[in-house]
Amino acid sequence: MCPADQRLPYVFNSPHSGRQYPQSFVEGSRLDAVSIRRSEDAYVDDLFAHVVPLGAPMLRAHFPRAYLDVNREPYELDPKMFDGRLPSYANIRSIRVAGGLGTVARIVSENHEIYRHKLPVEAALNRIETIYKPYHSTLRRLLAQTHVTFGYSVLIDCHSMPSSVKCQTTDTRPDFVLGDRYGTSCGGALTEFASSILTRMGYSVSRNKPYAGGFITEHYGRPAGGLHALQIEINRGLYVNETTQELTPGFGTLFHDLREFVQELTSMPDASLFADPIAAE
Repeated sequence: MCPADQRLPYVFNSPHSGRQYPQSFVEGSRLDAVSIRRSEDAYVDDLFAHVVPLGAPMLRAHFPRAYLDVNREPYELDPKMFDGRLPSYANIRSIRVAGGLGTVARIVSENHEIYRHKLPVEAALNRIETIYKPYHSTLRRLLAQTHVTFGYSVLIDCHSMPSSVKCQTTDTRPDFVLGDRYGTSCGGALTEFASSILTRMGYSVSRNKPYAGGFITEHYGRPAGGLHALQIEINRGLYVNETTQELTPGFGTLFHDLREFVQELTSMPDASLFADPIAAE
């Protein structure tokens, strides 16, 4: 979704909120219609839909994360999932692959296996060629155009997280987790400003724990070059029934608060967001 006139040097991205499940994918899964949605960042695209009228583009996935995860390297693939040999350049040993959450995931949250049978290698490669690569091409273009127009760009990568994890004994998670790859994907002033806004609104905020940012944040964040990337994780318990995936009354409140948050965030003084002249030499 793009505004008629981009007025803000911000690009919003929702890579995990897609909920259009291909019929062949559903038929090949061992999960029911509700269980298969457990890895969705449910309705995050709707929570941030207000950014477009404000003058910022927003890229959103229509395909589900369980089908293809664009917040991974292009070829993080588990060879045990496929019939046939993966290409030699596939990353088969990453931590995310080991956990079942590669570019083509083996599980949804809480370790529920997705597929009844192994997939043909060609099926995975086709998803990467026809969906993953065009998605990232579009994101790169939006960020490059923003950088040229404004002198810097800020990518806000929008996600949601389960309110708790069954295998942990700790208390429920905070309302928001801000991930900046421990200060390497965006200027520290941006993270601090975002945190202060949310805290002042009454929300609990954590930085980089348990989510420091994924492939997108790491790959596109180059603060010394005026390219900033900040991941925002929202506690799903604030706005959705995590069992049924239905919206709760909290959605309206959160939508209103996020609109206020974005308006304030994008008014941040931008002197620290331009490229560092020394680093650029």
